[in-house]
Amino acid sequence: MAADGSLPGGKRELETTPILGAGRALLLAFVADAQAELMLRDGLAEATAEPFDIHKGGIRSAITALHKLPTPYSLIVDISGEDEPLTALLDLSQVVEPDVRVLVIGEINNLDFYREVTRGMGVREYLPKPLTRAMVMRLFVPIILGQHTDIQEPSGGRVITITGARGGVGATTLAASLAWQFGVIRSRHTLLLDPDLHTGTAALYLNAPTGPGLRAALEMPDRIDDLFVERAAQVLKDRLHVLAGQESMDDRPVCAPDAAPRLLAALRRRYNFIVIDVPFQPAPLYRDLLDMASQRVIVFEPTLAGVRDTLRLRALHDGQKLQSPTVLVLNRLDMPGALTLTQIEDALQFRVDMTIPDLPKRLAIDANMGEIAVRERGFLQLRVRDLARLVAFNPLLDTSAAAVTARRGDDRKPIWQFWKKK
Repeated sequence: MAADGSLPGGKRELETTPILGAGRALLLAFVADAQAELMLRDGLAEATAEPFDIHKGGIRSAITALHKLPTPYSLIVDISGEDEPLTALLDLSQVVEPDVRVLVIGEINNLDFYREVTRGMGVREYLPKPLTRAMVMRLFVPIILGQHTDIQEPSGGRVITITGARGGVGATTLAASLAWQFGVIRSRHTLLLDPDLHTGTAALYLNAPTGPGLRAALEMPDRIDDLFVERAAQVLKDRLHVLAGQESMDDRPVCAPDAAPRLLAALRRRYNFIVIDVPFQPAPLYRDLLDMASQRVIVFEPTLAGVRDTLRLRALHDGQKLQSPTVLVLNRLDMPGALTLTQIEDALQFRVDMTIPDLPKRLAIDANMGEIAVRERGFLQLRVRDLARLVAFNPLLDTSAAAVTARRGDDRKPIWQFWKKK
């Protein structure tokens, strides 16, 4: 399932049976009635030697359980009795990893519904009740074993890049805080990626360890697979992982030309959100990461140099076809000697999406202590929550009429003001 609220979509070639990672089962099922459970067990037992669990309950039970359990590679859910099954499937998409193969059973025997869930939402297969052993073996088993030649490719997790228009404007703090919001507060499978192998501080701000995995992935992308990603990323919390390195200053890793797309392809299969702290430097790796982003965020300060560099960076972004407009975050709005919001927007000739006040004392203490400021309730947490609503493009967050209006740019107020009223 994808992090934008949809299930897998798009074609792909013949896939292979996955290598089971730590804690991930090949198959997990949630079924509402005994007859369907019996048919599933009979249909699946002879087809796979891997053990699998079938739990009593429908899709809501699956959603509750998967808040705590690792996502399996294949998931069978029962939507019987659901008044709004499509909404339930969207809710399910928020608690599973993007590469899960979702199979659905239910009582609806309607061609339009079948097309909606398998084509519009990307469910791998839907079977109406009553199930038979033959149906399960013929339609479910090939997908579970990765032998289906006409199945859907997960569109993958959402890649969000955070870039400071200049150094020291708070982009890394915001990236770490946003990853914390998604992974810890919102319980989404999230990775914070810091591609700066020499001076990156994203892991430092979260008091997270670094490792050699990122360098290995960039230098030898042929080694990248799902198991490599699981081993390379450092677990900070259950659903928040960090991928960063810390190389010697006199060491010069050589990044392979196809490293960025191959790394992101593997990460998007594993995580709903990949938050990347991308420096504003003309390095090929950083440009590749920006080019492949689902959503770009530019952070800048209210200075003349900040406005100039924001215009330059935004012009670079405008040359690419993005899924979503670039989000502009104005940090330290009321710092001494700063330009006003009106002056900044007049100079930019477009609206700033969100503003953050000057909080130098609190943020300096947190950074030096290796903590993240957004852990505590406060002004910054509200801003990061609102930024998450802007960049997630996801039903879990805000879809109010005011938010939609703000997103279109129909009002010049900073966009966070709309949500603060709620």
